[in-house]
Amino acid sequence: MVKRTRELDVFNPQRWGLSDEVVLDLADRLWRIWARFQPCFQTKTRDTSEYAFIYLRGLLTMGTDRNFANIARRVIDPDDDGQNLQQFMSDSPWPGPAVFAQIQAEICQRPELSGGMLTLDESGDECAGHQKAGAGRQWLGRLGKVEMGQVAVGEGYYKDGTWVLVDAELYLPECWFDASHAQLWERWHIPAERTFATKPELGLQTIRRAKANGLPFSVVGFDSLYGRDHQFRADVDAERLIYMGDIPADMQVYLSQPVVGVPETPPGKKGRPFSHWRVLSDEQPVEVRALATRPDLELQPVEVRHTERGLLTYECAARRVWTITAAGVVREEWLFIRREDDGTFSFSLSNAPADTLLVQLALWRCQRYFAERIYQDAKSEAGWDELVALKYRAWIHHTALDALALWFVAETKLDWAQAHPRDPELARQFELEVLPALSMANVREMLQAVLPLNQLSPEQAIRLVVKHLVNRSRSTRSRLKAQCRNRGPT
Repeated sequence: MVKRTRELDVFNPQRWGLSDEVVLDLADRLWRIWARFQPCFQTKTRDTSEYAFIYLRGLLTMGTDRNFANIARRVIDPDDDGQNLQQFMSDSPWPGPAVFAQIQAEICQRPELSGGMLTLDESGDECAGHQKAGAGRQWLGRLGKVEMGQVAVGEGYYKDGTWVLVDAELYLPECWFDASHAQLWERWHIPAERTFATKPELGLQTIRRAKANGLPFSVVGFDSLYGRDHQFRADVDAERLIYMGDIPADMQVYLSQPVVGVPETPPGKKGRPFSHWRVLSDEQPVEVRALATRPDLELQPVEVRHTERGLLTYECAARRVWTITAAGVVREEWLFIRREDDGTFSFSLSNAPADTLLVQLALWRCQRYFAERIYQDAKSEAGWDELVALKYRAWIHHTALDALALWFVAETKLDWAQAHPRDPELARQFELEVLPALSMANVREMLQAVLPLNQLSPEQAIRLVVKHLVNRSRSTRSRLKAQCRNRGPT
């Protein structure tokens, strides 16, 4: 009887920091964040910012088909055709980048978010037509192939369980700068000052903006598209920023410092004198994947963090290596090697100081995972990939409001954790180090219950969320016990 009572007690919403009061406040909380951002949605001549609130509500409370017409019908009126909302999103000249700047400013105002990781990654989505702004046949990592699509260079921010999109640029392939696309620039509201820029160049622009805005990050993380670019890494280093960047397995490094220079022209040599740099010493480059099979590689287990699948541990190693930029500049970096769960190896380069501990390198490398979580939440929970409009202005407006939706959820979780902490006995009761956090889906589910689109009462929504958290806790406990059994006696 005591055990049964104890088990039932874990379903008490108060113990999870959830109550009717905090959930009923969600609608007002959404209005308050819109009110703070309201100046971002105004133009010099008009204030149609009410449509930003309508669109934000649609992103957060609708499950699918979040296009202009459907949002207008579900949020405003069943008879609304969505024309005013479409004009606000596709044609109104309110500045989308101002929303990102405001998100960054609000992160700066929260001391608990200081010292996070700035993550840089691209996201591609297939599209049917070639006239959609930025559309072209290009590599779409989501599909793993070259297809007609759009690609965004997105910048995220992560710190201790909080992740949010803080900037984004739409990549314009080189074909968009030819004569055949010229007529679309004005029609699709593509900024006239845009010039062709590679994805690393766009990424560097967003990093510099974040730095100029005072965003309190301590390290920059990026995938192999950026990591393999020697000049990009050198440019980030020139900004006096620490980075941890993935690299491909066939990338070459030097195990001792090479001597680089322009060879002297031998006396009597015919033709032009040497003018290009080359390696003058005897060092030979090696592919990083060859280092993973060397007998002198000493992998060490590093405990990274507690997850719902148990304690995340990787076998890692790091050594100092040298690389050379296209301009012939020799740079010393950390090569970080990690054995993945399937037995393969991943590789990263970092400009962290020479005395940086292996565990710190491992933590930075694992935080790159949250760049993917940002895109997962933006697409699966906020409809980032559901935009069907053609215009650049529609894309940047949609992306900015999607980022605001993520910030709303992140801020809600932070505020609730501080104002309504969970019963610490819950963790001991489940025999866990860390209880599962609220997901974006959890917050959306409760928001749907207090806004007009809801299907559930607040009490029902709370019970569903608590049941979800309890089931995740039990699953994590089971995995931890299995993990302990597999390890055997210590």
